[in-house]
Amino acid sequence: MVSTGRAAPAFVRMAANPLRWRLLTELAAGDLRVGELVDLLGRPQNLVSYHLRQLRRSGLVTARRSSFDARDSYYHLDLEHCGHALTATGVALHPALRLDPAPRTPTAAQQPTRPRVLFACTGNSARSPVAEALLRHRIGGRAEVTSAGSHPKPRTDPGAVRVLREHYGIDIADRRPLHLDAVAGRRFDHVISLCDKVREVCPEFSGEPRRTHWSIPDPAAADGRAGPPAFRHLAAEIDTRIRHLLPVLAPAANPEVQS
Repeated sequence: MVSTGRAAPAFVRMAANPLRWRLLTELAAGDLRVGELVDLLGRPQNLVSYHLRQLRRSGLVTARRSSFDARDSYYHLDLEHCGHALTATGVALHPALRLDPAPRTPTAAQQPTRPRVLFACTGNSARSPVAEALLRHRIGGRAEVTSAGSHPKPRTDPGAVRVLREHYGIDIADRRPLHLDAVAGRRFDHVISLCDKVREVCPEFSGEPRRTHWSIPDPAAADGRAGPPAFRHLAAEIDTRIRHLLPVLAPAANPEVQS
């Protein structure tokens, strides 16, 4: 009598479907709206939406209302959850297959040229300067990192300054928001928008940089004020995305992430 054995791990069941695998791989490159996923996959919207619901129920994908158009949503692949799911999948097959999902930071020897990265949001006062500071902290001098905004605020948000100083040991108190026009003539390898609004107005840059969107709400959007918990959540989400960006900037990276 043949034993059926244990059921396949949840990640295997989710990823085994070809359309869901395509959705996972497209979302691995950045946050996307359902209409964009329909265009990329060339499949009917109701079918794409069905499989997105399955991925959301599994916890692999999350969704957020667009701050540019509240009728739309951005879908996000939770790479942290995927990493843990892959680890569990390996262990389910054999204990020796325990995977390490932690992204790695490149060494100077592995990084012959420094990638140039631009983070953009509307005010350049919270999200993009936090991303700029955290990437610079994680990767050291192995990348050229800049941030700018379409409508820069007069100063960097004190909540962003405080959370970086208290939780990451980074001081950005003296930085001032920068307009996107100020970097219009520069070449970038990666342009990452952190705001749904700025994604719609971000200018073109020479050199055909890789464009990525991270749909992250402005912590002060509701009433112009946000307390420390909102900024801690903001910094934690951006830091998670930064850590998963490191292997993209240097695919051969192996050493430990800076703490």
